[in-house]
Amino acid sequence: MNMNLHRNLLNFLTILLIYIPAMAIGQPVPDKLSSIPQNQLKLGGYVGNRTDMIINNRVKAQDYDYLVEPFRHKNETHLWQMEFWGKWMLGAVAAWEYTHDAQLMENMGKSVSRIIETQLPNGYIGNYPLKNQLTNWDIWGRKYVLLGLLRYHDITNDKAALEAVVKSADYLLSQVGPGKVNIVETGNYHGMASSSVLEPIMLLYNKTNDERYFDFAKYIVGQWETPDGPQLITKALAGIHVADRFPHPKKWFSPENGQKAYEMMSCYNGLLELYKVSREPDYLKAVEMTVQDIIDEEINITGSGTSFECFYHGKEKQTIPTFHTMETCVMTTWMKLNYDLLCVTGKPEYANYIENTYYNALMASTKYDGSEIAMYSPLEGNRGDSSHQCGMDINCCVANGPRGYMMIPRYALMKSPGEVYINLYSDFSATFSLSPNNEIVLEQKTNYPEDDKIQLNVFPEKPERFTIALRIPGWGTQNSILINGEKIEGLLPGAYAKITRLWKKGDKIELQLDLRGRLVELNGYAAILRGPIVLARDSRFEDGFVDEAVLIQNKNNIVELQVSDNKPEETWLSFTAPLKLGTGIATSDEPTQIHFCDFGSAGNTWNSNTRYRVWLPEPLNVMNKKIESY
Repeated sequence: MNMNLHRNLLNFLTILLIYIPAMAIGQPVPDKLSSIPQNQLKLGGYVGNRTDMIINNRVKAQDYDYLVEPFRHKNETHLWQMEFWGKWMLGAVAAWEYTHDAQLMENMGKSVSRIIETQLPNGYIGNYPLKNQLTNWDIWGRKYVLLGLLRYHDITNDKAALEAVVKSADYLLSQVGPGKVNIVETGNYHGMASSSVLEPIMLLYNKTNDERYFDFAKYIVGQWETPDGPQLITKALAGIHVADRFPHPKKWFSPENGQKAYEMMSCYNGLLELYKVSREPDYLKAVEMTVQDIIDEEINITGSGTSFECFYHGKEKQTIPTFHTMETCVMTTWMKLNYDLLCVTGKPEYANYIENTYYNALMASTKYDGSEIAMYSPLEGNRGDSSHQCGMDINCCVANGPRGYMMIPRYALMKSPGEVYINLYSDFSATFSLSPNNEIVLEQKTNYPEDDKIQLNVFPEKPERFTIALRIPGWGTQNSILINGEKIEGLLPGAYAKITRLWKKGDKIELQLDLRGRLVELNGYAAILRGPIVLARDSRFEDGFVDEAVLIQNKNNIVELQVSDNKPEETWLSFTAPLKLGTGIATSDEPTQIHFCDFGSAGNTWNSNTRYRVWLPEPLNVMNKKIESY
């Protein structure tokens, strides 16, 4: 875009955002989709087991008082210990909503009481001394405290928790705002870390209807669009790629870095909350355009991306071994941003993006027993323990990863008036109502994505007319639905198949999804997908050198996969695919059946002797005229 045109557009929108009085506050935009109460759904199968492992071995196993300890000492000057407590609390609340576990509730209650005990009379909850407040990660850490306390209040209506939030937010408002410190001049990344406090400020406004918080939210967004701000709205609307919004920084982790993914997406989460109250359409448009750009330019085959936590046009570079790629905090925030957009818009593409990240990048980040979560999960190499941070026996991703897992029960089955949406194909049983005085039970039976058949049994207490919307993934074309044995026509990949009828007790839906192996090629490399699952070679199979050049045999990019009973320790899915190996072969040689496992299982015992790989190098064949991609 012409730079003068962009500068004029930026200045115009800045004037609109800052100098026009705040719009009148009307009725909030209702979500298109909402989750059923989580304790009314129980996941089974592999997904259910993984969810239970995360809850028991990570969330409940956490020493919550250890996370409170830094708040008792106001001596930090530049680190981010404060975020660990809030992230754990967010995962714990979501886990309790799913399980209603009494011990977990007791632990959360004690932890909240102890964090409130550290609050100063002026309202500050944190570990920075007064002279260092508003610098580095101070406001970012306060944000996570606010989010944790607000979510705890959601499930308990605990007055002390809400009072602590109000006091903390009011203290922030006394320090930052018009005539005070400029929020985009605090912290790092053009103020994105600090100004992501927009989300809890709007959630607090929703609870209190105190217009001071709405005004502060408008102030934050106004400062974004100033020359010193991240310009998250104008640059999104101008179509500027997330990796190109600012020059390459001279110092990476600094205020001048404008490509920091985690903080940027966190700001857009807050902008969605402001959109729902303000009804400003450009806010939603900016978020959706940014998400589409991230999909087009950054997200790799496993549903994640970034290097050193920053956007870098990584989609086209994903075949290149990259330092510090696929940070778990980034992928968790990416899932949350898509979940929030799914709620707001009801668009199925956001559900598809969540599935991709969940089954691949998120599962790959996690040790097989759910006890540890890695910071980085590259597409090749080996997995292992992450470094500790801030002098503590924990890091940001260990604290944050459970939030990604606990989104899945909320995502699995959602509803709107007269409609229920099935997003997750896994064993589950759910009980809910769409109308008064009629309870509906749905039972889903499947081994998906191990096999391609899903059966959904419908049990309304009384016959009721409503819509069941089945998410049809975008990656396959051979899909089918039977209702009580009758075929449903017109299925569109990437859309919801909506079936409206008078449902009666015992009605049965049979869904079959296209799980043929699919070949994808990029930059002289090839990879295999099966349904939502990315496959990887793993040295534990002991069937060759995982880094060797191969030709994956296919017909029109369809790879004939065979289910294998050969599964290394703690592996979920295992297949063989026909490959021609190495560079010394003749084109007429017979292929060899080589083992692959799901990317989430690859290297998941965290043994440094195990090597895995997604993108396999293809040998150059000069007899083939089409070699431009090499």
